[in-house]
Amino acid sequence: MRINSFRPVETNPYNKQLNTPEKKSATGKTDKVEISAEAKEMQKLPSIIKEREVRVAELKNQVQSGNYEVDLKDVAKSIAKFYQL
Repeated sequence: MRINSFRPVETNPYNKQLNTPEKKSATGKTDKVEISAEAKEMQKLPSIIKEREVRVAELKNQVQSGNYEVDLKDVAKSIAKFYQL
């Protein structure tokens, strides 16, 4: 039994896909986030940094001593708020 090919080997349709460059989106838009200079300066304020350090230290002490308690109602509200659209 003889099987004849129906097209020449050189015309592989997948080769065309491999040789074409990827197409970019038609609009060419990208997401971009800009943080104002004022916001950057606010992050560097010594008072805010000091307050954060004090709060983190307080929380660490509460967790280590076993006195840290979670308000379950606040957690439930936060979860419900997150999943609401």
